Amino acid sequence: MGTDTTRDRLAQTAAALDCAATYGSDVVALLLGDSYHPGGLALTRRLADRLDLRAGEIVLDVASGRGSTALTLATEYAVDVTGVDLSDANVARATDAAQAGGLADRIRFETGDAERLPVDAQSVDAVVCECAFCTFPDKPTAAAELARVLRSGGRVGITDVTVNAERLPTELAGLRAWVACVADARPLDGYAALLSGAGLTVTHTERCDDAIVAMIDQIEARLALVRMTARARAEALGVDFDRVPAVLAAARAAIADRVLGYALLTAVKPR
Repeated sequence: MGTDTTRDRLAQTAAALDCAATYGSDVVALLLGDSYHPGGLALTRRLADRLDLRAGEIVLDVASGRGSTALTLATEYAVDVTGVDLSDANVARATDAAQAGGLADRIRFETGDAERLPVDAQSVDAVVCECAFCTFPDKPTAAAELARVLRSGGRVGITDVTVNAERLPTELAGLRAWVACVADARPLDGYAALLSGAGLTVTHTERCDDAIVAMIDQIEARLALVRMTARARAEALGVDFDRVPAVLAAARAAIADRVLGYALLTAVKPR
């Protein structure tokens, strides 16, 4: 492996760890509430419906965060869920939430890497991965891992940020919080190609750009409230009230130009 390739790999790994840490932080909870990905639980349900989840199935939630998706799938779709996340803090919080909800017998969480999933081959009926695939340093290996753990006929569903990297505004490319999650994001057909390359058959793709617009609306509304009620706390957590408006405006413009967006994909492992 050449020096440049090694450097890129280390940078991507750092970005993935940074994103996991960011999404486990208090500032994200302050601005986004309990569901940290565009579309929230409404898009989670849309993804679950596309996957045709059925009671009793075993689902793997890759990059499970604080467990909101796993809890929703277990309670509303009556599936058993294993959540895997890079952040020990997220795993601890998610485990506590499952226990508090009386779901400890149907949901479990553990620390793990998407490129080396701590799950047996051909052991799950469906995999979900929300707003995280873009951060995986070795995407072909991660896609192969999703395929490895699926049973024959198993399904995978992904929602994620889409980016035309060559046209990404400097206001976004230079912001640490965005870099962690969009630096290696792909166009919609790029994600489809990764899944196909892992031997999966893509069954559905759709753009969900309105989900990321709604998230920006939510951030702006919460920022206005936080500015009035908890500015000192927010600034202590790293919120730059002077810079954020320009960043959000740049994000809106990028979405309108289809440079930045959000997408949903499903695929199946051939029988």
